[in-house]
Amino acid sequence: MSMIATYATNIKCPIQSLYQLGDSLSDTGNLVRILPVGPTLPSARPPYGETFPGRPTGRWSDGKLIIDFMAIAFGLPLLNPNLDRNASFRNGVNFAVAGATALNSSFFASRGIIVPPYVGSLCLQLASFRTYLASICSTPQECADNLERALVLVGEIGGNDINYALQQGKSLDEIQAYVPFINQAISHATREIIRAGASRVVVPGNFPIGCFPFTLSAFASNDSTAYDELGCLKSLNNLVLYQNNNLQVALNALRREFPDIAIIYADYYNVVRSIIRLAPVFGFDRTTLLKPCYRISQFIRQSPGFGGDPSVPVCPNPHRYIHWDGLHLTQEAYGRISQIVVDDIIAGIKCLP
Repeated sequence: MSMIATYATNIKCPIQSLYQLGDSLSDTGNLVRILPVGPTLPSARPPYGETFPGRPTGRWSDGKLIIDFMAIAFGLPLLNPNLDRNASFRNGVNFAVAGATALNSSFFASRGIIVPPYVGSLCLQLASFRTYLASICSTPQECADNLERALVLVGEIGGNDINYALQQGKSLDEIQAYVPFINQAISHATREIIRAGASRVVVPGNFPIGCFPFTLSAFASNDSTAYDELGCLKSLNNLVLYQNNNLQVALNALRREFPDIAIIYADYYNVVRSIIRLAPVFGFDRTTLLKPCYRISQFIRQSPGFGGDPSVPVCPNPHRYIHWDGLHLTQEAYGRISQIVVDDIIAGIKCLP
């Protein structure tokens, strides 16, 4: 982690603020503030937050997330969730909401897929982003000036669009058919953010969900050929590869539309697989690579996470685990991902060494 901590003193970068849209992989405390359900969710209770800051904050991990490490890398304070009315937003805002989807609820309703009504969508986060801009600037030029030295992260988002459908028995073919709609929503949001004045945007791809403990348990197969050399489910990862490749096509189109804008794809998929493959190099226990530190006690179909059961044991050494609760990663894993991803982002936005 020390590498992340030293970035701020080793780079000279024009980034003065960060903005985050996304889901539970980047939510630093929005969903837990949505009443009445938020305070009852697992991330509002121990052992979430046990590594940082020592108590639950609404982060779906034992500690810091990628966006936290990114703030540290650019020498900025950790981003506060936009629903924390008493917080400072001087250096940016986190609009991410755990469980959020890229597509609107009407899309899922038309396909018989139940999405929790309280988690919202990317469209609603964009509305919050617009409301925030209206509070700090009064003209399009003034808003553009405010965003000139900002970095905006659009995602990761879209993973829940797939997860909800998988959990409710939709076939891989059916889910793949609406992946382009997911990426159209992400592309639309990115375009709107650019038109508001952002000149540096990061759009991450999805994680290799076929390597996650929950999906490995939920979709276990007796056919050894269903698994790859890392022990991950090939069919689910192939779906994610299709999703990520399609997203990159959409981003290339945006780059042609906005040739002067830095639009950076963050390759979470291959970074996570590299960390699994080279686990001992990163300090992870090879025997726990595809196991959660905090074991899933039950899966709540209409909830974006698991755990929160005090009777479920927690591993004594989460820093040796990649996976936290089965669908979210540990602080240590997010820190290692950040070490790699931040390098790519710095190169993409042309920060000076």
